[in-house]
Amino acid sequence: MDQGQVSTRELIAGRYRTLEVVHQEEGRTVALAEDLEFGRPVTLVGSRLALLRPEAGARRTVTRILRESEAMQLLCPAGVATVLDAVEDNGVLWTVTERIEGTPLGELLARGPLNYVRAARIGLGILDVLEAAHRRGVTHGDLSPGQVFVREDGSVVVTGFGLIGASVTQRISAPSYAAPEQARGSTAGPEADQWALGALLYAMTEGRPPFKDRGPAEATLRAVDRLPLRSPVNAGPLAPAVTGLLRRDALERVPEPVVRASLMRILNDDVETPAPQTLTPRFGSAWLVAHRAGRVWSSPAVRRSVLAGAVLVVAASSVAVLVTAGRPGGTPSAGAQPSRSGAPSASAAPTGDSADRGTSPPATGGTATPSPSGASGDANGGFNRLVAPEGFSVDLPRGWKRLRTYQAAQDTYRVTFGASGDPRTLTVTEGVRLGQDPVAVWRDLEPSLRSAYGDYARVGTIRAVTYQGYQGADMVWLSTVDGVRVRTFGRGFLTGGGRGFSLRWTTPAADADSAADRQALDVILRSFRPTER
Repeated sequence: MDQGQVSTRELIAGRYRTLEVVHQEEGRTVALAEDLEFGRPVTLVGSRLALLRPEAGARRTVTRILRESEAMQLLCPAGVATVLDAVEDNGVLWTVTERIEGTPLGELLARGPLNYVRAARIGLGILDVLEAAHRRGVTHGDLSPGQVFVREDGSVVVTGFGLIGASVTQRISAPSYAAPEQARGSTAGPEADQWALGALLYAMTEGRPPFKDRGPAEATLRAVDRLPLRSPVNAGPLAPAVTGLLRRDALERVPEPVVRASLMRILNDDVETPAPQTLTPRFGSAWLVAHRAGRVWSSPAVRRSVLAGAVLVVAASSVAVLVTAGRPGGTPSAGAQPSRSGAPSASAAPTGDSADRGTSPPATGGTATPSPSGASGDANGGFNRLVAPEGFSVDLPRGWKRLRTYQAAQDTYRVTFGASGDPRTLTVTEGVRLGQDPVAVWRDLEPSLRSAYGDYARVGTIRAVTYQGYQGADMVWLSTVDGVRVRTFGRGFLTGGGRGFSLRWTTPAADADSAADRQALDVILRSFRPTER
């Protein structure tokens, strides 16, 4: 959509007369206009109309926009524009709202970067709207500077709800602010909105989006998916939140309660210009407060990994996985006898043979069945075989159940298991587009772990293993969560075609040497099997 496609005094849909074009960006135009039928001032936001799905004609698209916008306006009346109409005109979808008393964020950005305090205030307003949407199960999916209006008092108004879902392509406009999973054609979820918020904060402080417009939308989306992110240099204390939101793996992005705590802290002038590594432990405290209040896992919108000190740690892939953590807990070395000093013993290198011995055949159906794995008398009272529909089976301590499930994209998921009152958890992640070297995958994860945990310490080396005939690697590390020293063991292995699993066992470090803990891990490693979906 270029400047010539809309001009002042032009009639849109034979009814709306454009008076002033106040902002244009790739795929989007914002104009002040007049509704000739009712003689009232309105704001028009035009989005390049992608090819509609066969089952979603223009009328359904308009209905969706009106329905979603109405619902959001009721949930967040001060932060969402009141939509009066939606019309298609000459290949552009125009959303008609009451006149918005505010300046498009894109217009502010055209004047130069904003200071980090103002960016934090605007970001907090956007976050208010996104959290309200995600609690309702709604994803915006198309955030850009042209969808955000900033009032004189610093509060914001967001437009554009309901645009996604009706088009063949997942992104109607603003490819520079699309999340990597959208760039690859996956359906937008709340994590895409997280990325977009991070991209907006980045643009506000750096004066440009994380990935510049490269002309054709396809070229910009390829850059979003493949090019490395340039670290922000002007974000100051906002930098940890920005980079935490702009993690390519949707599973790694910082959850909204943590972002809110960071923005509030900046606005409350409790900054003292700390370095990012000193800021991150405060993210952990904010997450723990939210977790104790029962908010963090209250909705799918926030069921994702946490940045600092939280119990979900990050995925171990540059694009999609190999990890996650559970609750506070550490993990003994892979299948083998850690010493009390915290270092694995010389005999702790597991092999495919030792890991595979004694595995019972997976059940063919159901969710949990008695397993012979517990016959040796585990302290938890035995094990049950669980066959997960995602594509794996494993023997779990009796009484354990699925705690959380998160799917970032097709065939990329994370499932965490545990039991009430048991500090241990097992998290299983499957991902795609992994590298060819499992040791390198874990090694690439380490910078994120160091950033997330101020006292992160790897135990021993990252060791290549053969697991069930697959190429794999083990990594063990220590950290402190809420004053508790924890030990984490991760085993990742590749199953071919760029796919792979990771098993993350988490337990308090003080218990890592116990016979019960070692036996539980041994049973899990021996019994885990990928299965056919």
